[in-house]
Amino acid sequence: MFDTQFNLLSHHLAALLEVLRVDPAASDPWLQARNALGESRKSEPDLAAAIDAKDVDALSSILEAWTSGKRHLPEQDREVLRRAVKAFRKSLKVTRLDAESSIGANPMTSGRESSIVGMVPPPRYPRDVWDELVRQGRMSGGKHGIYELPPE
Repeated sequence: MFDTQFNLLSHHLAALLEVLRVDPAASDPWLQARNALGESRKSEPDLAAAIDAKDVDALSSILEAWTSGKRHLPEQDREVLRRAVKAFRKSLKVTRLDAESSIGANPMTSGRESSIVGMVPPPRYPRDVWDELVRQGRMSGGKHGIYELPPE
């Protein structure tokens, strides 16, 4: 089930495209693509036209343009990525604060600075969201499930 709050439309359509390359006449993937498009239909008229016309080549070229960076990702994807980075930053901040204020610290000192630079991202977003952020250079890592923000 595609959730517009946490999943990327571009990755969902790429998965459906793989099915459609095998059987372009299959109706279920086109129906799923049409349902996933939802509110993005207005802001992505050429994508909506390709899905409505069941044009595999047009859908493929749009996805290729997104992947190569020649075309902006859909607004829905940009919003999901923005929220994911915000959630990661908040979680990282809380993790650092927790490490800095541990009970084992000397009460006579002002505390200690955390050396935490990366962490496992919030699980409410799927891995492809985090991998897309790494691909865009907005995060680094991904090895062993640990991601980091790039140095500022």
